[in-house]
Amino acid sequence: MSISTMQELLADFAERRDWGRFHTPKNLAMALAGEAGELAAEFQWLTPEEAAEVMAEPGKAGAVRSEMADVLSYLLRLADVLDVDVEAALREKVDLNEERFPVPEAAVGEGLRSD
Repeated sequence: MSISTMQELLADFAERRDWGRFHTPKNLAMALAGEAGELAAEFQWLTPEEAAEVMAEPGKAGAVRSEMADVLSYLLRLADVLDVDVEAALREKVDLNEERFPVPEAAVGEGLRSD
């Protein structure tokens, strides 16, 4: 499913329930932060090894997928309400980070980077 299709699905879902009045940038940003916290809570107190294996446990895997879907839903609704092209925003951010964090030449051949 494309990003625009997901946004249309979520906008239709909200519109049919008359939730537009609640889907303000502030409310959506706060809901997004709350859902990100719920996702983080699924990993709280796990060792790095346990966290790496969380998707192997069906109950935990379902909870993680559900929280990830909530985070994505609120992010896409916020972008839609603010008329932000998230694909373009991501491309711009990756380009900026490419400039800010260039791959060090010394990393080649030292096990830090493979070409």
